[in-house]
Amino acid sequence: MSKVDYYIILLFSLLVVAVGLSFSRSGKNMKSFFAAGGAVPWGISSLSLFMSFFSAGTFVVWGSIAYQFGMVSVSIQWMMCIGGILVGLFIAGPWRKTGVLTAAEFVRERLGEKAQQFYTYLILFLSLAYAGAFLYPVAKLVNVSTGFSITACVILLGVLIMIYTAVGGLWAVMITDVLQFVILTAAVIIVVPLALRHVGGWEGFTSKVPEDFFQLIAGEYSPLFLGAFLVYNMIFIGGNWAYVQRYTSVNTVADAKKVGLLFGGLYTISPLLWMLPPMLFRAVQGDLSGLENEGAYLLMCKEVLPAGMLGLMLGGMIFATASSVNTTLNLSAAVFTNDLYKVWNPKASNTKLMWVARVSTLSFGVGTIIVALLVPAAGGIVEVVLSVGAVTGCSLYGPPIWAIFSKRQTGKSILAITLISLAINLFFKFGSPYVFGISLSRAEEMLLGSILPFLLLGAYEIWALQRNFISPDYQVYMANLAVRQQEAVVVKQTTASNQNQFGLKVLSIALVTVGLMIIGLGINATDAQALVIGMGTLVAFTPIIINRKIRFRNT
Repeated sequence: MSKVDYYIILLFSLLVVAVGLSFSRSGKNMKSFFAAGGAVPWGISSLSLFMSFFSAGTFVVWGSIAYQFGMVSVSIQWMMCIGGILVGLFIAGPWRKTGVLTAAEFVRERLGEKAQQFYTYLILFLSLAYAGAFLYPVAKLVNVSTGFSITACVILLGVLIMIYTAVGGLWAVMITDVLQFVILTAAVIIVVPLALRHVGGWEGFTSKVPEDFFQLIAGEYSPLFLGAFLVYNMIFIGGNWAYVQRYTSVNTVADAKKVGLLFGGLYTISPLLWMLPPMLFRAVQGDLSGLENEGAYLLMCKEVLPAGMLGLMLGGMIFATASSVNTTLNLSAAVFTNDLYKVWNPKASNTKLMWVARVSTLSFGVGTIIVALLVPAAGGIVEVVLSVGAVTGCSLYGPPIWAIFSKRQTGKSILAITLISLAINLFFKFGSPYVFGISLSRAEEMLLGSILPFLLLGAYEIWALQRNFISPDYQVYMANLAVRQQEAVVVKQTTASNQNQFGLKVLSIALVTVGLMIIGLGINATDAQALVIGMGTLVAFTPIIINRKIRFRNT
C-alpha cells in the first residue's frame, strides 16, 4: 500500500471514532443508550442490521466460497435474503409489540426469571466468544495489509471500538454502521468495473473460469443445505438478541416489519455486487488454495484500486467487520445492566444505571480483546466458536421466538427443549464421530440444528393442546403487557425525535466529509478519475436527501 492509503485509513478511523463520540450526550437514560430513544428511523435501523450481520463473512468466508465456487456464494446469501423477508413479515412486528428493551427482558416477562437467567448467562458467554472471534480477523486484516503486529492491531482496534460504543450507545453503533455501508457500497461500485476491465471484460472473465462457475449449487452446498440454512438464518436474524434491538428500537410495529423487509431486499441485490470482486480474481489468479482463498477479496482490490481508494476500502472493510463487535458489546452491556444489575438493584438511580451501562461496555470490551489475543494460542477457536454458533443457533433463539406466539409454552418447557436440542446437536457435532464413528455432513448438521428444536416445540404444543392447557406464565405476561402498553401511550416522544434529528445531521456531516475525501482521491488519481469523482460526488450529495427528510418532519 502507498502512504496515501495509510493516511486515508487513519483519517477514516478518526472520522468513525469522532462520529461515535458525538453521541456522548444522547445516552442519558437506558432507553436512549440501548434503544436509541425507541423511535429510530426504520431505514437506519435496517442498514445497521445489515452491517451488523455483515461481519467477516462477506470478505473472508463468502469471498473464499465466491473465489472457489462462484455463484454458489450468491445462492447461499440469497437464503439470508429470504430469511430476512420472512422475519419482516412474521417476526419483527411481534417483537416490537412486546414493548421490551431487550430480548432478555421478554424472556423474563414471558418465561420467568429462571429461564431468563439461563439464557442471559449462556448468551453473554457466547457473545463474548463471538466478539473476540470477530475481532481477531479484523485485526488480522490490518496485520496482513500493514505489517503491524497482530497484538497491537487487536488492542488498538478493540480500544477504539469499545470507547465509542461505551460513550455513544446504540446511536453511535447505528450511525457508524450506516456510514460504513455507504462507503463500502461506493468502493465496491468502483472496484467492479475496474476489475472487469482488468480481466478483459465479461467475455475475458467467463473464458478464464471453470464451466460450472455460474451454477447455483455445487459440492457440499446442496439444496438440502440451502433449505436448512434458510431456516437457520430466519431464526438467527429474527432471534439473535443483538438483532432484536433493531426491531424494538423503532417507533411502530409497521416500522419493525420494514426493518426486516429492507434487510431482505438488500440481500437480494448485494450478493450479486459484493461477490464479483473475488469471483473476478479467479480470472486473474486461479491457483489459490486452502486459506489463500480467504484473501481473494482484498487481492482483487489491490490489483485495481487507485492510491487512497484502497485505504478507504480497507478502512471500510475493517470497521464493517468490526460492526459485529460493537453490536455485541452494546447488547452485552444492555443485557447486563437492564436484565441483571437492574434486577439485583431495582432502586438504582438513572445515573447509577448509566454508569453501570458504560462500565459494563468497557468491561466486555476488555474481555473481547483478551479472547481475541488468545485465538492464535488456542489454534482453532474461531472455527470452533462459529461451528458451535451454527449448531446451537436455532436451539437458543428458536424457542423464545416460538414463545412470542404460543400461549401454551411455559418457562420449564422452553428451557427443557433448549437444553435437549443443544445436547443432541452438540453430541452429533463433537461426540458422535468419536463414540460411534458417525460424522454428519455439512447439510445434515445444518438440517438437524435447524429442525430439531421445532419438532420438539411442535410436539409439546400438540400435547398441551390436547389437554387444553394454557400456560400460567403466559397469563401473567399478558396482564403485564396490557399495563406496559398503557404506560407507553403517555410517554413523550420529544427526546427521541431530537435524537433522530441529531443522528441524521451527524450522518450528513460524515457523508459530506467522506464524499469530499473520495473526490480529492479522484482528482489525484492517475486512472478512473471520472468514476471515482462521480462516486464521491454522489456520496457527498446523499445528505441533501437526509436534510430534506429532517425539514419535512419539522414542518
